[in-house]
Amino acid sequence: MSDPSNNRTAILSASAPQPPPFLSQAIRQGDFIFCSGQIGVDPKTSSIVEGSVGDRTAQILRNLSAVLEEAGSSLAFVNKANIYLVNTEDFAPVNEVYVSFFGEVKPARTCVFVKALPLGTDVEIEVVAGVDPARAKL
Repeated sequence: MSDPSNNRTAILSASAPQPPPFLSQAIRQGDFIFCSGQIGVDPKTSSIVEGSVGDRTAQILRNLSAVLEEAGSSLAFVNKANIYLVNTEDFAPVNEVYVSFFGEVKPARTCVFVKALPLGTDVEIEVVAGVDPARAKL
């Protein structure tokens, strides 16, 4: 869905979990993509991935990758990431998975610890990315 008055387009990827009706997976405005926070939900089952916090982190980054691909970008163009964790002991395992998804230039990042996250999960990540000029399709 596009709003021509301000060049904003809602992004919807069938390869990522479908968003609730009160938000978009992402919004593209100009050369920027603002992704909503993702939790480790498998888009095929609509259930949170079982296993470790690392397993859920990997699923989150795959979900964000699918949304960014739909918007004409990729994880390579992520400029800012915000990570929300419930447990301080999850910091190192999340970082181990996180770095494996990004190249040499890592996004600027904030990580905060929170009391709770949606559906009782332990990690949520949101990103802001630039559009890949070679692949922009919107």
